[in-house]
Amino acid sequence: MRLMGIIGAAACGALLAMGAHGLTLKEAVRHTLETNPEVQAARNEVRSRGQEIRQAKAGYLPTVDLAAGIGRETIEAPATGNEEVDLTRQEASIAARQMVFDGFATSEEIKRQKARTDSSAYKLQEIEERTALRTAELYLNLLRRNQLLDLARETLYAHQNIHDQMVLRNKSGVGSKADLDQISARLALAQSNLISAQTNLMDARTNFYRITGVDVQLDDLHMPTMRQSLPPSVEAAQALALENHPTLLSAGADIDSAHAQYKASESAFWPRLQLEADKRWDEDIGGIEGDNEDLIVALRMTYNLYNGGADQARRKQTAYLLEEAKDIRGNTQRQVVESLRLSWSAFKAIEAQMKYLEMHVRAATDTKAAYLKQFNIGRRTLLDLLNTENELVDSKRTLINATYDRLFSQYRIYNSMGKLLFEFRDLSSES
Repeated sequence: MRLMGIIGAAACGALLAMGAHGLTLKEAVRHTLETNPEVQAARNEVRSRGQEIRQAKAGYLPTVDLAAGIGRETIEAPATGNEEVDLTRQEASIAARQMVFDGFATSEEIKRQKARTDSSAYKLQEIEERTALRTAELYLNLLRRNQLLDLARETLYAHQNIHDQMVLRNKSGVGSKADLDQISARLALAQSNLISAQTNLMDARTNFYRITGVDVQLDDLHMPTMRQSLPPSVEAAQALALENHPTLLSAGADIDSAHAQYKASESAFWPRLQLEADKRWDEDIGGIEGDNEDLIVALRMTYNLYNGGADQARRKQTAYLLEEAKDIRGNTQRQVVESLRLSWSAFKAIEAQMKYLEMHVRAATDTKAAYLKQFNIGRRTLLDLLNTENELVDSKRTLINATYDRLFSQYRIYNSMGKLLFEFRDLSSES
């Protein structure tokens, strides 16, 4: 209980420290990787696999068994003169066994367990990469939704000003009721959009808490920047992905595990040699009173000559499992390449659009300013002004989304290469 209290206090202290100077994306990712249950489960899986290696290595070490017993024995045999004898039987023994040769089963089992441990370690890295990407996505979505909420407030403020102006015009007899109805409808829509933006932001905060466990304050967030530059081409990025992606490395380790399992299946076709030592202490055994003591030390061989074809079937089974592991790796490689290329295409498309989206915002801003002046002197209708206001809002919304999509697409590329944790430095897998 004291340890749990210390851990809880440390976690609370870390959260308070993050809140004191703002929560950066790097800090959010680090905190998530330290506390996320899915990541912790994967780490415990790696630790458990490590103990399986220790279990496999036990095959090289001797086994020692101690046995003892006491009970009543009634016996009638030639040794007792064919008379019934009832004695208290007492037994004690110790047996030691040392494997000398088992057809390489132990050595191959150790290789298999090491490969399985490597596979789980790479899966841990994959989960950490995926969790880091999800954290980045939710962090950026918080910033995005907050900015879109500010835009919704600005839009409502602009419509409210126009509405107030049209009310004054209508009261003075200059404006028409149709114009007032039109701006009232647009104002109601702007109010509805503001509520929707507030709800979206609340949902974004909930989703962020689900992954990170942090109920963050929006003022604590900072717009992240990329520390590394992307590879010069998709081919270069693909080469890095094929070399570093943890899912692909895990599939490679699974092949090593299947190969060791295949090699271990050969052990059934070899004889087994075992050094055995047995020491017994018995009293009143077999109806004969007195103590018996014996010691046997022997090197024994066992060699199965026929097992109903089970060993041959096991051999073929492990061969098929090895081919299956190779096929899975081939499919994984295609998925890695597909994910990378899609991420690269998305980034390049957004990158190419950015300058035009910025031009659209500037042009729409200038148009709105010009239309407002013309509207005030009667050269533009209210509909013209509202339409250009909507175009400006749409252009800003599109630019905001594209800005965050572009940054997230870069994180996706690093995730597709298996290098996202390297972008968030000081983060590494724990085994």
